[in-house]
Order: sequence, then structure tokens, then C-alpha cells
Amino acid sequence: MNDKKEMIKVQGITKSFGSLQVLKGIDLVVNQGEIVSIVGPSGAGKTTLLQIMGTLDKADSGKVEIDGVNVDGMKEKELSAFRNKHIGFVFQFHQLLPEFSALENVMIPALIGGMSSDEAMKKAKETLALLDLSERVSHKPAELSGGEKQRVAVARALINNPAVIFADEPSGSLDSQNKEELHQLFFTLREKLGQTFVIVTHDENLAQLTDRTIHMVDGRVVFC
Repeated sequence: MNDKKEMIKVQGITKSFGSLQVLKGIDLVVNQGEIVSIVGPSGAGKTTLLQIMGTLDKADSGKVEIDGVNVDGMKEKELSAFRNKHIGFVFQFHQLLPEFSALENVMIPALIGGMSSDEAMKKAKETLALLDLSERVSHKPAELSGGEKQRVAVARALINNPAVIFADEPSGSLDSQNKEELHQLFFTLREKLGQTFVIVTHDENLAQLTDRTIHMVDGRVVFC
């Protein structure tokens, strides 16, 4: 994939929590349109790396570039705006707001990004339709199945047309059928939207499906 544009580039990333060094010099490139999984035992540093690449946490040293932009020197307000516009997140437990409908949950990042309410509603409906959720737009999370909640979370991640989506154990709380549907959805979105995905997972089936699997052990990339 050498002809592809570099979407994520990290160099020399280290991170410690107190005396525990969690990341020990990570170098990694993810290309545009790639679906990459990060695997490894608990404590290997997978989620910490994902959070640093996704600008939710800062490295102690090293460099992070997203879509050609060096994010390390950004102030928090600038970084928040960049994150909202360029990055989408999908978490294991969807993290939908229970008092809002599926439609309202999906609209939130667009509204934060300055989109008008009418435009955000239109875009949210289109995105939910893309994920076969048109019949569920007015339902609150408690009225949705586990698979539907996670698809709403994916729609929310997509609403601002981000450059990359980071997913942390996205199918970890789903049954086998919903897992398979969610995994296939990632590839469908890559085909339709050219989306780049970086996925931390313990699911071997998902890891085998991805374009490339990055193996981490003890804070280092051992194979990718």
C-alpha cells in the first residue's frame, strides 16, 4: 500500500503512569482507507496507544500526525475542534446518552462542530439510513438492541465525515451475530466512504479480517 496517503503517523511514542512505562517507543503508520487491528495481551498498551493516536491522551514523548497535521503542539480548545472534525470514536459500551433518541445522539457531534440544527438532522438521518436504522431514529437507547446501539454509535462517529475512526473493543459487548454484522459494516463503510479504521480488539475473527494486524507486547509493537 505504498501508493496510499499516510493517514496516521506516530514516531517514538512513550507513555508512563507513575513508575510504570506503558508505551516504550512506538513507531507506526496507518494508510488512508486501511482497516487495521491492534491486538495483544491485557496490559500491552493497546488502549493507551489508541487514546494517544486519537488525541484523547498525550504521549510523554514522540510525535503524532493525523491526516498530515501534527497534533502535539495544539492547545486543548484547538485540539478539541480538530478531534470533533477529523476523528470518530466507537467504544465497547457505545456511550449513547440515554435521554436522547438515536437521531439526537447522532446529531450531537455535528452540532458541537457548528452545523445548523436542520443540516445536522438531515445528515444524521442520512447516516442512520446508511446503517439500516431509518426505522429506529426516534427510539431511545433503552429501546434498541445491543447491535442497534452500536450501529447508532458508529453513525455518531461518522456524522462529521472524519478522516479516521478509532474503535476500542467495538464488538466486545455483542453476541456472535451482531459481532459479525458490525465487523462487516466496517468494511462496507470503507468501500462506500473510503473510511480508515484503527481497531483495538481481543476478537481473533475480527483481527483476521482486517487488512493488517499490529501485535503489541509489553508496550512495544512486535509485529505489524
